[in-house]
Amino acid sequence: MVEGDGGSEHLDPDPADRETLLRREYHSQTAGIHWHDMQTWYARGSVIRVDGAMNLVEVAVQLGLDNTAQFKQWITEGSIVPVDDEQALAWYETNQEMWAVVAPPWVLVQQR
Repeated sequence: MVEGDGGSEHLDPDPADRETLLRREYHSQTAGIHWHDMQTWYARGSVIRVDGAMNLVEVAVQLGLDNTAQFKQWITEGSIVPVDDEQALAWYETNQEMWAVVAPPWVLVQQR
């Protein structure tokens, strides 16, 4: 048995390990959902639309890593935006099926 300092070596994981763990976790939590089932989150202002050309899991990972620079770029490009009322109504009328992943405090959605 190796003596340590009470396990503190595990408090600050290697960033690459953290990224791998986040990617695995978000990938396993990504699921299809219909827009009607998203109403509670939408009412809270927690739903973010991710452009269909982007990798939804990768966006969640970057959010989990607090990659502010990347998010600023995506926001500037319009690749990620809060769901506005017009889009929400259009999705509601068709009960659009979405890909979704929870990346607290947000729910990231992508039109299927």
